[in-house]
Amino acid sequence: MPKPGLKWRHIALNTHNSWLPGAPRGFRSYEHKIHSSGDYKTPPPPGEHAGLNLYSRIISTEPVKIPDDFKRTVGVAILRKLRKLEYRCLVISVGAMHCHFQAELPDDLPKIRQIVGQCKTVSSHAIRDVLPGRVWGRDCSKTPIDDPEHHRNVFYYILGQEDAWKWSYRDGIPDET
Repeated sequence: MPKPGLKWRHIALNTHNSWLPGAPRGFRSYEHKIHSSGDYKTPPPPGEHAGLNLYSRIISTEPVKIPDDFKRTVGVAILRKLRKLEYRCLVISVGAMHCHFQAELPDDLPKIRQIVGQCKTVSSHAIRDVLPGRVWGRDCSKTPIDDPEHHRNVFYYILGQEDAWKWSYRDGIPDET
């Protein structure tokens, strides 16, 4: 059970330029002005918004990829920030182009954006010698977790991420290195 005024959330972050408008796996543009008929679970028909995706790739830089040696650094920075702000995190995974975590956060979307923004800032600062400039994409996914089955499924989904650094509350508090 979450504490009063808080709600468990599945937060998903993408690195800068890793999910462009027109993506074949589905997309939503900023403020949902354009979106595909599918999503990553049920992709849209092949070629839908292909022109938009081609244009997006032409005008964009390569997607930011977090090197394997620095995924842990990113994850620990996010965990430490959440702990400093006194929010519980049960599990986190950091892949080359995305990060997922399950955290107990205020039931207030603007406040969540602020908290996640602080997590993005500290994690990108932690690796700025390796990846200077922008690391994270705009906004994030903030899915509410409403029942025990969903809570458990999110936990194991995050732990099941391939090619990612993973941590859960079972591992104890990670040290600085």
